[in-house]
Amino acid sequence: MKLNTLADNKGSTRNRRRVGRGTGSGIGKTSGSGHKGQKSRSGVAIKGFEGGQMPIHRRLPKRGFVNIFRKNFAEVNIGNIQKAIDDGKIDATKPLDSNVLQSSGIIGRSKDGIRLLANGNISAKIEIHVAGASKSATSAVEKAGGMVVLSKPADSAK
Repeated sequence: MKLNTLADNKGSTRNRRRVGRGTGSGIGKTSGSGHKGQKSRSGVAIKGFEGGQMPIHRRLPKRGFVNIFRKNFAEVNIGNIQKAIDDGKIDATKPLDSNVLQSSGIIGRSKDGIRLLANGNISAKIEIHVAGASKSATSAVEKAGGMVVLSKPADSAK
């Protein structure tokens, strides 16, 4: 192999687009930028701007209430826990907490804590530490011989 015989693969490179070289080229005159005004310039982000008129998001009344102290829980169904135990991802003899559930892939992030829900069936005897649980989920775990330990939810607003 010699340096003078090296070449790119066929079709791997293209010629540079030369703009503003006359109307016959197809990209002359405005060079692909459209026409005049603010939007023809680069770096323009004018979401909701209506040209001096009061924007619709300011004209319409605001309704409702947003609770800034709301807790955002990661939800876990008892059926998913039983499936993970059956698949061997979780050891049912040890207490289950957010770290165990995260490492097994049942939840992504624990957010402000974990809330246990009663979708599915559970037959394994488990001890699970969660921030909240529905009554039916608690009774299902206790009926299987397990225990639900409620801990305080984490504070996300620090």
